[in-house]
Amino acid sequence: MAYETIKYEVVEEILTITLNRPEKLNAFNLSMMRELIDAFDRADKDDDIRAIIVTGEGRAFCAGADLSHGANSFDTDALFGAVKRLPDGSVDYSDPKLSDIGGQLTLRIFKCLKPVISAVNGPAVGVGLTMQLAMDIRIASEIARFGFVFSQRGIVPEAASSWFLPRIVGIAQALEWCYSGRVFSAQEALSGRLVSKVVPPDQLLPTGHALAREITEKAAPVSIALTRQMMWRMLGADGPMEAHKIDSRAGYVLGGSADGKEGVMSFLEKRPAVFKNKVSVNMPDFFPWWAEPEYN
Repeated sequence: MAYETIKYEVVEEILTITLNRPEKLNAFNLSMMRELIDAFDRADKDDDIRAIIVTGEGRAFCAGADLSHGANSFDTDALFGAVKRLPDGSVDYSDPKLSDIGGQLTLRIFKCLKPVISAVNGPAVGVGLTMQLAMDIRIASEIARFGFVFSQRGIVPEAASSWFLPRIVGIAQALEWCYSGRVFSAQEALSGRLVSKVVPPDQLLPTGHALAREITEKAAPVSIALTRQMMWRMLGADGPMEAHKIDSRAGYVLGGSADGKEGVMSFLEKRPAVFKNKVSVNMPDFFPWWAEPEYN
């Protein structure tokens, strides 16, 4: 796919995806959603990509949804044609047209096998913020601004943020930000645990790359891919026994793997590890475990 709304650049095993509609403050539209999903698909298949950074071109990260359709900007019938109706005239909510495009993106990021770092260079509101909730680490420039502005637009938080946000910042903080819909500073985002670091603008991408290099230079790719999915998916588990099941499977398979042995020997021999297993071909046979009948 040729990209028109994003840039895709790989340097030293780190993919940087840049939202690239600077004249529109990187406003999110259907094309950007499709291109971002394609970019994450590509990244998962490419063993030469070990980590992903997402940032914005120009002075914004993403100013939210593209509102060029005016009053119809959030009207599905107006944008995509009338949705299906059931025989009694009520809406058929299974119609794919109703699938929130921000949610389609965050669900794809959720499934990603590579760690994802958001580097927020400027304003990030609406879907420009909720898309980041499925990313693993968020760092911000001192000039970044954030806003869950949905209540002020007469709509609700989307992109599955009602699942992600309370798990990241807690229910009280999530509701305060979403009820008010106000735009807040990077420092408030740091205090509320939405971001983990706030740095000067010229240090944003270097900080992101330093974090990514810690992963690419020292960690085993299969270990990272499993850890990412274990952590995210256990947020919805009924109890610790579900985690114990996966810990036990992963411990057995990885403990006897070439990477598991290399990790031990490199430590004992006081040398850098050379991990050779690849995400594309060496994921354990129980992966993806959540697709098994016992997990459905």
